[in-house]
Amino acid sequence: MKLTTYTTYALRVLQLTALRAPDLVRVDDVVAVHGLARPHVVKIVHALGRAGYLETKRGRGGGFRLGMAPGKIIVGDVVRLTEGEPELVECFVPESNTCPLIGICRLSAALHEATGAFMAVLDRLTVADISANRAELVERIAERQDG
Repeated sequence: MKLTTYTTYALRVLQLTALRAPDLVRVDDVVAVHGLARPHVVKIVHALGRAGYLETKRGRGGGFRLGMAPGKIIVGDVVRLTEGEPELVECFVPESNTCPLIGICRLSAALHEATGAFMAVLDRLTVADISANRAELVERIAERQDG
């Protein structure tokens, strides 16, 4: 499986926001730390805000912070928000499936199982988990901003 850049950027936004908590984070902070395009970050922050993962404050002195405790933000849920349900092969979507082997294909069953295992691992991870090595992450961020 491969996650889209949109999803990885969303996870980076949440991770950085957790590292900076309880302070407000600005879109330009994310751009500076991760070298991402500003319009992408704006779109991601908006989506994460609508979903309740971020609390946004507009205007001068504005920014965003986590909308809930980092231990309550499940990485698998964020992936589902940004990716939708995983559709590894066409037979995962009965409405558009053209394969005559649906229901008896062992490959399809194995791919379903593999996808379930992948998502189960992500469902065990929270933003608190991906931010737990705070000192190392903050040091690396500082290196990027200084260099």
